[in-house]
Amino acid sequence: MSNYEEGSIIEGKVTGIKPFGAFVAIDEKKQGLVHISEVAHGYVKDIADVLTVGDEVKVKIMSVDEASGKISLSIRATQEAPARPQSKPRATGGGAARKPQATQQKQQGFNTLEDKLKEWLKQSNEIQADLNKRAKK
Repeated sequence: MSNYEEGSIIEGKVTGIKPFGAFVAIDEKKQGLVHISEVAHGYVKDIADVLTVGDEVKVKIMSVDEASGKISLSIRATQEAPARPQSKPRATGGGAARKPQATQQKQQGFNTLEDKLKEWLKQSNEIQADLNKRAKK
């Protein structure tokens, strides 16, 4: 097991495909798992669309668990990330159209659970007070 080091890039052969990933033989006795999230840079809905049993693949060893003997592999880590396309200004006003939305998001912000709890308690108390008024009538 010690001859497989994390970070090494090796050749392997796909021996099995499951919905969650692909098993890749890295020698006659050992195989590792390429999780579906590590198959390609983009979203992979069905791993069978990308890989088939018998495919020769280049994989990077992500981790080796000596105790269980499990080897985590990545195909994505051996590939160069695709270049991101330059964002183009929209025909409907370009960047100016996005400013109000950005401002709105800043004002809305991120509410912590504590803040939300205070808000929910206030609403609950208002509803309870309204119910008590109706019950007294």
